[in-house]
Amino acid sequence: MPATIIDGKAIAEQIRSEVAERVRRLRERGVTPGLAVVLVGGDPASVSYVRAKGQAAEEAGIFSQTFHLPAETPQPELLELIARLNADRRIHAMLVQLPLPSHLDEQAVTAAVDPQKDADALHPTNLGRLFKGEPYLLPCTPAGIVELLVRSGHPPDGKHVVICGRSNLVGRPLAAILLQKRKGANATVTVCHTGTRDLARFTRQADILVAAMGAPRVITGDMVRPGAVVIDVGVNRVEDAGRKSGYRLVGDVDFEAVAQVAAAITPVPGGIGPMTVAMLLANTVTAAEAQTAVEEVPRDR
Repeated sequence: MPATIIDGKAIAEQIRSEVAERVRRLRERGVTPGLAVVLVGGDPASVSYVRAKGQAAEEAGIFSQTFHLPAETPQPELLELIARLNADRRIHAMLVQLPLPSHLDEQAVTAAVDPQKDADALHPTNLGRLFKGEPYLLPCTPAGIVELLVRSGHPPDGKHVVICGRSNLVGRPLAAILLQKRKGANATVTVCHTGTRDLARFTRQADILVAAMGAPRVITGDMVRPGAVVIDVGVNRVEDAGRKSGYRLVGDVDFEAVAQVAAAITPVPGGIGPMTVAMLLANTVTAAEAQTAVEEVPRDR
């Protein structure tokens, strides 16, 4: 029987509704959560992502401001903008859209963001807290994957999760989240990468298989254990002469073949992408709540 499709759009809508309620409660206290998005250059995919993030923030009642800088912006100018946003009390969270133009140092830029406002949770402090088991904010895509699994009825607790990809954006932080000693995690985790020999030997052991390799359709039907849950993080453009754009989007998974083997699978698009945006909104509200927390005053007895 073909796999059940895990609807990332529908689950993301649930989270966005919850975020909107948290925003409403903050507004009742006179606080409007603020998100700043910094975009350098005109990469079409990045422009599209930033536009979607800004629109989603506004729909949730979050104040959103986008700073679009030319591709040739020098690093000192970008760092100066980040410093200004760090000091701006209207802004509770910010992200610098990656990837950056090649002349900019991504590590230095990421480290310049105030960890308390780090909406992508990529600052070394936030990653360190995650690996210590004391997270403040969670990286958006990995957190979205976990929420998707839990809310779709496929919690990772006690399962063997095989992650294909070891990037700082997805693979490594996802492994750290899944290893947490708490409900919704507690998984046994294997991380595979370009140095892994006989990749299929590992992927066929997975109860949950996460493909985050950045290459189209590399996970084929014979690489998946029957009944596994498959999460496709990849978004790749492939040529399609039949489309006006000349291309279409596919994942890292050969969807048609794997869907005949797996118990459940995420589509591309419509799977992890909407979850990433939803978790960005959740991080923004979490940051606003933390930065504007009201101390409870004990009542006289």
